[in-house]
Amino acid sequence: MRISLIVSLLFHVCILIVAQKAFPITWVAEPLRTYHVELLRPPMDPLDDEDTTGADLAKINPEEKALPEETEDTISLDTKDKKYTSYAKVIKARLMQHWKYPREAWENLIEGKVLVVFSLNRQGYLKEIKIIKPSGYDILNKEAERAIRSAAPFPPFPGSVTVARLNINADFAYKLKGH
Repeated sequence: MRISLIVSLLFHVCILIVAQKAFPITWVAEPLRTYHVELLRPPMDPLDDEDTTGADLAKINPEEKALPEETEDTISLDTKDKKYTSYAKVIKARLMQHWKYPREAWENLIEGKVLVVFSLNRQGYLKEIKIIKPSGYDILNKEAERAIRSAAPFPPFPGSVTVARLNINADFAYKLKGH
């Protein structure tokens, strides 16, 4: 039994020595590197106690609070502005699902381009549609408007879009293949 323990102990010591080259065992750990970080801020004037003694914060009138401005921005569906690109792609994909070439226009070889501006609120609800540049064919204009209405409501604005209202320029190009 003693011989077995001694042989086992010697065998394990040999394995540790051989394995030391492949997996070095450091018995003494290196000291950790520590860094000293000092936050700097500009000097500030101390508050004057005299200025705040007469002020009663409870007297602030809620009507005097500044109302958030009704902010808006206008983009195209192919915008390169990073804060709008992902949302514009979602809107464009949704419109493409609902937009069709009107059968009557296709049969009569009618082509055209409609420029539309539509507005969304923060929740993604459609507020307004304006045809800026009609195609000259009522059927194409109505189809562009129908596609926008049927795609609505759109997803709410992501965090990168901070405006209250977003106006989106959309081109609907009706072009028959082979022309």
